[in-house]
Amino acid sequence: MRRICVFCGSSAGGRPDYAEATTRLGRLLAERGLGLVYGGGHIGLMGVLADAVLAAGGEVIGVIPQSLVDRELAHPGLTELQVVATMHQRKSLMADLSDAFVALPGGYGTLDETFEILTWAQLGLHAKPVGMLNVSGFFDPLLAWIDRAVEDGFLKPQHRELLSLCDEPGELLDALATHRPAPETPKWIGRDDR
Repeated sequence: MRRICVFCGSSAGGRPDYAEATTRLGRLLAERGLGLVYGGGHIGLMGVLADAVLAAGGEVIGVIPQSLVDRELAHPGLTELQVVATMHQRKSLMADLSDAFVALPGGYGTLDETFEILTWAQLGLHAKPVGMLNVSGFFDPLLAWIDRAVEDGFLKPQHRELLSLCDEPGELLDALATHRPAPETPKWIGRDDR
């Protein structure tokens, strides 16, 4: 792995645990020589994460739509900022630049990005590992829903295994590094039509 894409909130959330875990993850990425790919913002957990990686000497690539640049939400100090036209292009480019994916606490956008990348894995469009950092049990209700989807036959057990879940940043990075895709799953296929 060279770069990890992180999906996270444009808000810092209502608990200090979220920013603390995000900062620890950012430092660990830099310490392990892993670049960060993220949504390019300077606010919320997005800004906390980028600042932590940069402060530790790491590489940060932001990918942001022009509409958010126009609203002055782009981080001004990144290693590289890629400006795209649409949210769809943003997600596609972030995926192309990354070797693994992590979800931190966030809202609709975080879940949209995470579940789209999981769906692509389910369809065999990529074989990159996907994980969630379950800070203070934030994702517990969502995981209960996923397990219910398996129990009720909407999701195959092997597709449930596409998602790693850990409580600590180091543990999650270790899990992503040791992830091995099923042999029949193809490597990432970049597509322009997403």
